[in-house]
Amino acid sequence: MEVAVPARARGEAESLEVAAALASNLGAREPQRNPMGNFDFTSIIILAVIAGVIFLRLRSVLGTRTGFEDKPKQDPFKESQDRSGEAEAKRRDEETVISMPDRSNDRRKEEKTASADASMSEGVAAGPLESALTQIALADGSFDKSSFLEGASAAFEMVITAFAQGDQKTLRPLLARDVFEDFSSAIKQREANKETLETTFVGMRKAEITEAEMRDRTAYVTVAFTSEQINVLKDSEGRILDGDPNHVATITDVWTFARNTKSRDPNWTLVATDGDE
Repeated sequence: MEVAVPARARGEAESLEVAAALASNLGAREPQRNPMGNFDFTSIIILAVIAGVIFLRLRSVLGTRTGFEDKPKQDPFKESQDRSGEAEAKRRDEETVISMPDRSNDRRKEEKTASADASMSEGVAAGPLESALTQIALADGSFDKSSFLEGASAAFEMVITAFAQGDQKTLRPLLARDVFEDFSSAIKQREANKETLETTFVGMRKAEITEAEMRDRTAYVTVAFTSEQINVLKDSEGRILDGDPNHVATITDVWTFARNTKSRDPNWTLVATDGDE
């Protein structure tokens, strides 16, 4: 295999060959002696010149080392070895890691089943209400007693506020058809009499489930709300017809909510109301 040699290197090599040839020719020729018995000074001078040329050529080709040469800033071989070592270590670490199967969904299912079973056993001792709530939880996996009461309380405040303001658009999706018709009729009668109802919801004192049952696919839950409200009915001229703006009344309302447990709609609707002070 032939290796390409730079032009400068070839020239320097040729000069060395020429010098070596001259030295060989001179060495082959027997030196002439003068009458004094010494070598020819001309030959000595030529040999000295040739030696100097050879020395200078070798110096230019090989260079000099003083012991203070700068070390290379980067060692590509060492870096390559380091990278190879790091990659090998990383590969071994990855092979060592064992992926565990995701059992989070299985755990949630097991916990849910265990909770339902526990509620069932407790429901027998606690009474029909807890048993009915357990049946609802089994039919509707998203049902939770605390979350339901929280949502029902929020719906209660929304409904009484919308009713006082005559906001039928807000009421429609929250109420069953017959309940909405009753609310809408009361609002229209109030408007016909040019009366206004001012309701201030002060706060919820208590909300508890009093009844529950499953009818086919539909769950029914009845809640007793005990709230504090200020209700004032006024005529068109602002005169008070009923209520006291300075009196906070404690009112108990009993509402029943229903939901088809097979429906994709997660919302409950108000299907019955009853209330007394």
